[in-house]
Amino acid sequence: MWNTPTRKRLSTIPRLNETEEIALRDKNIHLHFFIAASDWYVAEFDGRDLFFGYVILNNDYQMAEWGYFSFKELKAISINGIEIDCELPEFFPVQKASNIPAICKANGWQPQIPPGKKDPQEMYL
Repeated sequence: MWNTPTRKRLSTIPRLNETEEIALRDKNIHLHFFIAASDWYVAEFDGRDLFFGYVILNNDYQMAEWGYFSFKELKAISINGIEIDCELPEFFPVQKASNIPAICKANGWQPQIPPGKKDPQEMYL
């Protein structure tokens, strides 16, 4: 895995079910894993191996969903020798699910544009 998140970074993620009362669109997304056209967004972590978050596989927005996925399994993913990557915090700061264009697209939500940005395409610039 490229850019494996540090223990310190992982320790800042809420534990499983800790954000259960927060609406999905308002959940903070702490990590973004990706490879090719697949993305895993992390909202909660059990502290050992299990994440809860949003997954979009192969750009299939219709089948994208909230659910659980394994850190160990993410680390094992390799496509023709290319490993999964975890976006660095300076490029993917903690943000609400409703600020992430891919999650909004999959859920049919209008993206919330952060202050100082003009449109969703600028959200990561």
